[in-house]
Amino acid sequence: MKKFFACFFALFLLIGVLSACNQSTGTTEQEEKSGSGSVDLKVAVFPADLPTFEKVYEDFKEKNPNINIKFDSFPMEQYYEKVRLQLSSGEGYDLVAGQIDSLVDTGIAEPLNDRIKESSIDISGFGPMYDAMKVNGDVVGLPYRKSNWMLYYNKDLFDEKGIEYPSDDMTWADFRELAKKMTSGQGENKVYGAYIQQWPQTWYMQAVQNGSTIVDKDLSPFKDALQYRIDLEKDGSIMKWSEQVSTGAHYNAAFQKGNVAMNLIGDWHVVQLRQAEEEGKISFDWDVVPIPHPEGVAKNTSLALPVSLILNKNSKAKDEAFEFLSYITGKEGAVKFASDGYLTGYMDEEVKKAYAGDGSLKPENAHYFFETKEYPEYPMIPGVRSIVLSQIYQEEGELALLGEQSVDKAIDNIEKRVKDEWASKYDGKYEVGK
Repeated sequence: MKKFFACFFALFLLIGVLSACNQSTGTTEQEEKSGSGSVDLKVAVFPADLPTFEKVYEDFKEKNPNINIKFDSFPMEQYYEKVRLQLSSGEGYDLVAGQIDSLVDTGIAEPLNDRIKESSIDISGFGPMYDAMKVNGDVVGLPYRKSNWMLYYNKDLFDEKGIEYPSDDMTWADFRELAKKMTSGQGENKVYGAYIQQWPQTWYMQAVQNGSTIVDKDLSPFKDALQYRIDLEKDGSIMKWSEQVSTGAHYNAAFQKGNVAMNLIGDWHVVQLRQAEEEGKISFDWDVVPIPHPEGVAKNTSLALPVSLILNKNSKAKDEAFEFLSYITGKEGAVKFASDGYLTGYMDEEVKKAYAGDGSLKPENAHYFFETKEYPEYPMIPGVRSIVLSQIYQEEGELALLGEQSVDKAIDNIEKRVKDEWASKYDGKYEVGK
């Protein structure tokens, strides 16, 4: 009998142990299936975008409680330098936000083609911008927001002069004539027909609207574009470049002052003007229309600049990192960014409504932002922004605008410098788009 009970007790213990093992194994399998094992991600983001990233993460966390994200940021003027330094020292960023041309030469970008195909991402929501994310055929990031250009105008100034508001289908010749009409007065009382910020994009955009890029071998289309800016100055309808530089003039302060009829600037100005109204800094009425276009180019053809999220190929949690990347660049993230006043890479009707609000927010014609045909401000490849745009075009264009060299000489110098300073280093290494 004692042997019987001893055997029975041993069998009972064995069953318990096996049961516990099975339960333990079952729990582990369930954790693997549900992804309930905790994963930590580190993400580098622009400082201005951080609040919206945190809002999106709150929603994402509810659906993915096992994924913990720590955001890292730096002052904008130091952002790329700091991020590149961190990456070179082995800092384990899983995702990095930024313009792909400033990061792709680090070699960190994980091609996303296969992951996108296997996911439920609706790439049609990105429109033509999706192809701009390709480098040498690989999709190296997805845009969570973008910038494009619009023409802002002071409705009160037009009403005072009894002149019709700017059309949504103006050529650059039309714009020049309208700017002349809206210019009046002198000195402190002068009303400028337009304000054009002292950035190279503001004078070369006409050539880009025609399909040229700032690294083309033939840059002759840029001669007319640069001459046009000079002609506006000669008309007296815009502030001279030299005066802008010497006085530290800025598009936002200039337009808010109330003595500028039209302001050619990007979508981010919407947020600035809304904030100024909330703070009681401006009282005039304002709206937007598409930027002017060259003859023969479709109306509402604009320049755009995508800001993307890139997956680090060295991440130890690529699946989870891609999960967040696809969430914040897709509809869920786009609705949050649009609600905060940003134009988004992904766009559909719900996102458009989030951007426009309940109709009480300006601009009244916000729909133009969603209807643009967009060309990149510059090709999304290394060195174009830092060398070609910020140095070559800035320096040579400024010399022409200061009257220190002719337009022909400026463009000839740009062609030569692009070849010597950029193409000799980067040309042929990268293919962008399709």
